[in-house]
Amino acid sequence: MAALITAAPIAAADEDELHISEPSKLDLGYLQQQRDLMGNLVASEYGRRFQMVKRNDLELLQRVIDDRLIAPGQTRELQAMGVVMGDLLAKEHDLHWVIYEDKIGRSRALRYRNTDTFVFPMTMIARRYEVGNTESVADIYARAEAAIQAGKPPLPYQQ
Repeated sequence: MAALITAAPIAAADEDELHISEPSKLDLGYLQQQRDLMGNLVASEYGRRFQMVKRNDLELLQRVIDDRLIAPGQTRELQAMGVVMGDLLAKEHDLHWVIYEDKIGRSRALRYRNTDTFVFPMTMIARRYEVGNTESVADIYARAEAAIQAGKPPLPYQQ
């Protein structure tokens, strides 16, 4: 899956090309703008709000897609949907936003604690929708959850 990296040790050669940092104030501001964009859209169209409740928020995201409120070419808006989904993943799975920089570029990602497990929710919905993939938001979320679980180190009694 292009939108996900799970807990594989970073190879020594790649380590020099990978930099993980905390989001800057500009990054945090951009993430908030994305949340506001989606929040305002669902409030004006449906009279509802995102609540950081899985069932509610995934339903609202799916409804935005089903009602075609965002076109496949509206990348910024599609990525805003990913921010909302990312916030929910972060809350449910002890993840936090980081900046992931490698030889390909700079991305906003979610990281599980200080492990090598990263999720890139901003592109999870966007990349699929832009190419006509109709996978449901709930299924995308479930696949992300499964990958996060697989990337978490086992608890001591599970080894």
